Amino acid sequence: MSTACIIAARRSATVPQGGAFAAVDIHDLAAPVVQAVLADAGLGEDEVGELILSNALGAGGNPARRAGLAAGLPERVSGLTIDRQCCGGLDAILLARALVVSGQHDIVLAGGAENYSRRPLRSRTFADRRPPEPYDQAPFTPWPDRDPDMADAADALGRKLGVSRREQDDWAMDSHAKAMRWQDQSAAAEIIPLLGTTRDAFTRKLTPRLCARAPVVSGDITAANMAVAADGAAFCLVVSERVAKRLARPAVQILSGATVGGDPVLPGLAPVAAIAASLEEARLTAADLTRAEIMEAFAVQAIVCQQGAGLAREIVNTDGGALARGHPVGASGAILAVRLYHQLTTQGGAGLAAIAAAGGLGTAVVLRSV
Repeated sequence: MSTACIIAARRSATVPQGGAFAAVDIHDLAAPVVQAVLADAGLGEDEVGELILSNALGAGGNPARRAGLAAGLPERVSGLTIDRQCCGGLDAILLARALVVSGQHDIVLAGGAENYSRRPLRSRTFADRRPPEPYDQAPFTPWPDRDPDMADAADALGRKLGVSRREQDDWAMDSHAKAMRWQDQSAAAEIIPLLGTTRDAFTRKLTPRLCARAPVVSGDITAANMAVAADGAAFCLVVSERVAKRLARPAVQILSGATVGGDPVLPGLAPVAAIAASLEEARLTAADLTRAEIMEAFAVQAIVCQQGAGLAREIVNTDGGALARGHPVGASGAILAVRLYHQLTTQGGAGLAAIAAAGGLGTAVVLRSV
């Protein structure tokens, strides 16, 4: 069976909503990352077969098409925009893998972009012509009583599995501390300069005192132990084994991946099943992994996934996670893959990226250095 590899991966900095990227159109956020990935690989725009972009907040107009044109890709590259909310960035990579393994394309750009700052205003309209009703969170199930607010769902998960606020705050403080060390040492290899921004803007020294003072969002969920809404973009270059050998670039093989549905009331649990399915497909166990990038939309979600999947704590989010960066929804999964690519190509081994999404969804991908 043919295989697919990632041979280049880059991202923008992640910037909280209303920050340095607040005035940037989504295609202008994505295009420089696309160009940087191609430049790293030494490929021309005319060699790309397809571009797949995850976007979750309804930018409209096929952002993938706009990003491709803005990046200088040939007009024949149509661009495919997908929406599986937080899972979409990893799902884009799995779709790229399928296109490459099937032989349809040799070179596919896959990732995500989200400009939370410029998301459209959304309203429901009614047949009786009453005034439109604005909404922020779209429905993710057909049952209102099984479609919780994400912070409420995270708090319910913590209470169900006995994860205390102290444990969640400790995880958040650790995430910031590791991310601060990483930014001082390794950020330049991963983050492209964009509007003069080369560092994740939210990373800071988080202390127990700050955690104690953080505004409560829902029960034990606070502004300190949940990820902030953010803007950002990330892309991976997924290619056939033949192209990878020709270019002789640092590469990771996409061994496996899965998206699994679970209980919509406890969406944070869904990645556990996706991780199990991905490891089974790759014929690996949790003990075989050297790195794991687990999404930190909420600290409790990361804790539950790490423990439920049997992952050693010391390999999880070794350079910090989304609690220290922010959560550009459609791009977050791709950011995990970019981080994992750089870890595995410098240190070797096999790694896992996993993320949960509203509606009870989980996606996981297993990569191995070549």
